[in-house]
Amino acid sequence: MIRQKVKAAADEGFTLLEVLVVIVIIGLLVGFVAPAVLRQLGGARVSVAKQSIERLSSILDMYKLDVGSYPSTADGLTALVTQPSDASNWSGPYLKGDGTLLDPWNHPYVYRNPSNRSALDYDLCSLGPNGQNGSENSGNMICNH
Repeated sequence: MIRQKVKAAADEGFTLLEVLVVIVIIGLLVGFVAPAVLRQLGGARVSVAKQSIERLSSILDMYKLDVGSYPSTADGLTALVTQPSDASNWSGPYLKGDGTLLDPWNHPYVYRNPSNRSALDYDLCSLGPNGQNGSENSGNMICNH
């Protein structure tokens, strides 16, 4: 009877081979799933950047209704938080915070008034994942339309 209890206790647990097989299977699953998750994360950041640009465009429109024009390039987006010296009808702050607006990749938004593109009053862009200036058509920058 004592031998049966000792043998039963020795049979419990996993062998080294079983543990290695489980580790290999988990590694394979991570290898297949991780790239898909990272693609989704990248797509989510692009979506957030586009939505933020649309929201900031609406806030810039409110600014224009109050002041009569969009902020200058020199005033930039900080004009939405602190009153520029030449904005007499300013009814802000239009945003909370210190006026440092960062895109999902922690780069500041690029604001230009007047726009470098035709049929737009201003440019409001995110530099995208690589944080480098380029053209909107290059796929790097995400801009207002």
